Amino acid sequence: MSENTELFRQAMAWIDQDPDAATRRELADLIDRAEKGDEGATADLASRFGGHLTFGTAGLRAEIGAGPQRMNRVVVSHAAHGLGRFLLERSPGTQPRVVIGYDARHNSDVFARDTAEILQAMGIEAMLFDQMTPTPVLAFALRHLDADAGVMVTASHNPPADNGYKVYLGGSDQGSQIVPPTDAEIHQAIMTSHNSAKATELARDPHVRSIGSDVVTAYENATLLIADQFESAGRDSLRICYTPLHGVGGEVFERLLATAGFTAVVTVEQQAVPDPDFPTVSFPNPEESGALDLAMDQAQAVGADLIIAHDPDADRLAVALPDADSPSGWSMLSGNELGAILASRRATQVSAAGHLGVIGFSLVSSPIAGAIAAHHGLDGVETPTGFKWISRLPGLVFGYEEALGYLVNPETVRDKDGISAGLFLCCLAAGEHHQGRTLWDALEDVRATYGGFRSDQISLRFDSMQVAGGVMDQVREDTATAFPSLTIESVSDLLHGSEDLPPTNLIQLGLADGDRVIVRPSGTEPKLKVYLDCVRPQQADADQALETLREAVASDIEALVASHSAN
Repeated sequence: MSENTELFRQAMAWIDQDPDAATRRELADLIDRAEKGDEGATADLASRFGGHLTFGTAGLRAEIGAGPQRMNRVVVSHAAHGLGRFLLERSPGTQPRVVIGYDARHNSDVFARDTAEILQAMGIEAMLFDQMTPTPVLAFALRHLDADAGVMVTASHNPPADNGYKVYLGGSDQGSQIVPPTDAEIHQAIMTSHNSAKATELARDPHVRSIGSDVVTAYENATLLIADQFESAGRDSLRICYTPLHGVGGEVFERLLATAGFTAVVTVEQQAVPDPDFPTVSFPNPEESGALDLAMDQAQAVGADLIIAHDPDADRLAVALPDADSPSGWSMLSGNELGAILASRRATQVSAAGHLGVIGFSLVSSPIAGAIAAHHGLDGVETPTGFKWISRLPGLVFGYEEALGYLVNPETVRDKDGISAGLFLCCLAAGEHHQGRTLWDALEDVRATYGGFRSDQISLRFDSMQVAGGVMDQVREDTATAFPSLTIESVSDLLHGSEDLPPTNLIQLGLADGDRVIVRPSGTEPKLKVYLDCVRPQQADADQALETLREAVASDIEALVASHSAN
């Protein structure tokens, strides 16, 4: 036991400051088992107390549980206090205003209430939603209420055991999520709070301002302006199957569709009610295989024309279409395919109005976005991964990232917004439907106008972020050895940034014929992602090039991971 004395001391000190009875019991049980020689319990304790969650550009995100490496009321209390210190120091002599929202995940409402009460006690005006709300509504509320910051308690599409904490800033940040060096400054303030006071000693003021349905209505009214950009024909006959995947986007999106004139909408009943356990899916992410199985079954039964899906906090949008060649009868549009359809229509609207603007897209999104922008006389601008970069682009008229993130109305929201993008897409689909066409036809129009394109992704999940980072290090140390099957013409390592881009952990390989391979670790999950892109004048050529490239990269990656495991 002697070698673990310090570990047990830290755990007991944590219990002493934890206001949550459930996590106190959890930790006390771990300590008891570890003291009796349970090696698994000891390892679990070491994992929980082996550092502190780092507040980064994605805020905080981790499994719920006791200890500084988990999401819990102690960590959230110090995060709130640190954020308050940052805001007060940023604008001395003023009273900052912060709007706080939360989704349906376990403890989201508790973490949000803790945040509001601690900020209020610090002399900051805290405004707390009185209901679960989608992330885009929180992002809207920050701008609508002229707040200095926004906090959204959500883990987005992470597993059910997780929760998280996103931070947005107003003022010159225009309501976007934080970027460096702000994340490091907030983290430093959080660690100062963590080291200087117990969570139970932080002052709280329960008299916070409550935000009601009027702000949600304001968001809906602003979003409905999207529908005015389209002819209304076809909306009453377009058959839509919708799923919020047990998340919080359902009520808002369904009201928007009904108000805009979409009357043939069927919601997947088993997934309609917010549920933090996500009982019908193995992983609450519409990108994951099987996530839309229930929607596809119901859509097939009712003869739907398309499926619309949101992730649990409704900032991402997924779309599936009837496909006679698919075993399920349905196929999901890739993030790049959907992005290209939306970008094409948005660029057409902007250029037809005689306006200039920027189409923003992440580095790992298809190069076709740049071709669409150029065709319409708009600027196509690549950014690092993460919508926090896209949303900050001056003159932005449309932004997207291949991971199902889209922004069609940046004047209203400065973050990806699956709800407004979903309304935009439904309006577009209704117009095609009225002409006897589908979104497949719209996609073919994109390819005929701007060129053929195919993209794919190889995603590798590991036991820890450290393993994913180790494989990434191997790629960085000797790229040619990591990918012996490729003829690499250029290597761009953005770890330290470039003239146009800030630092990001990403390596881009330029290949013959303009093909591209990008490798980067996930910022929120223990995954390594490899992105493949081929662009050709003809779609058939792009399809063939992608198949050849995927086979080569998959073989190299398999060998690379095996080599790393052996070491």
